Amino acid sequence: MAIFLREADIEKLVTMKMALEAVEQAFRLQGEGRTDNAPRRRSRLGDGFLQVMSGSLPSLGLAGSKSYTSIGGKVRFLVHLWGAQDGELLAVMEADRLGQMRTGAASGVATKFMSRPESSRLGIFGTGWQAQSQVLAMCAVRPIKTIVAYGRDLERRDKFCKDMGDILGIPITPASSPEEAVKGMDIVITATNSKEPVFKGEWLEKGTHINAVGANHLLRQEVDVEAVRRSACVVVDSAEQARLESGELARAAESEAFFWDDARELGAVVVGDFPGREDPAELTLFKSLGVAIEDVALAGKIYAAATKAGVGTPLPF
Repeated sequence: MAIFLREADIEKLVTMKMALEAVEQAFRLQGEGRTDNAPRRRSRLGDGFLQVMSGSLPSLGLAGSKSYTSIGGKVRFLVHLWGAQDGELLAVMEADRLGQMRTGAASGVATKFMSRPESSRLGIFGTGWQAQSQVLAMCAVRPIKTIVAYGRDLERRDKFCKDMGDILGIPITPASSPEEAVKGMDIVITATNSKEPVFKGEWLEKGTHINAVGANHLLRQEVDVEAVRRSACVVVDSAEQARLESGELARAAESEAFFWDDARELGAVVVGDFPGREDPAELTLFKSLGVAIEDVALAGKIYAAATKAGVGTPLPF
């Protein structure tokens, strides 16, 4: 019998370790050619959109879809998880926390394979919901000792620094300018809803790894053309979805600072078919759009944990 999991159930079950394992497994299967991922599709509503994406991991016996509405600044997420062998519905999950954790984990996997192993200095743009899991993931895969956070809302920025610093046991310094979150950093993350670049690519130090995660629309661009131009390695979660949604790469391609054929999917890096970094001095860029195979992989682990713990409300089918 299928079960329904609410956000409170997900919160009790999911961990960053679980999310990292699930997402890395999904991208390993992607690199082996054993996944199928359908990019996000948007249907216009009166004052917003219905957005739907789906994917399958047949070797894990899983398939699923994520659908969500975004109206008036409020977003409501649901994941449907199916058995890939018999087509039976396994679970329906509220998926705000799930999505947050898998997005952070995707950056974590990219950072594991693309950043310098000794990377310890992290700069992050954005101090909202998604920024929380980004910082958690970085600290799980690299020996982070210094974190600098920049956000336009000073009150939220300061609260983020205090709250996440307490959770991680690492002081987080609020940046008074965008430069402070870039210069001297080993890893730079953008997790904002900005339509314009949040820093200048010329500020990046040699050897920096960038995770650009906030923008998933052609009209948004967190990272400027110069940052893309300087990146020796550009990796995406889905080549097909990147062409549909990455404003950063589209602007760089228009300027001939980047060529779509040079981008590689994260799965190819995970299985070793493409190097995420060949030189310590290189700049590397991971453009994350958020793909359905990440949701399906993590939903599968959450479902397994829920059934083991007896958590969830039975559904009548």
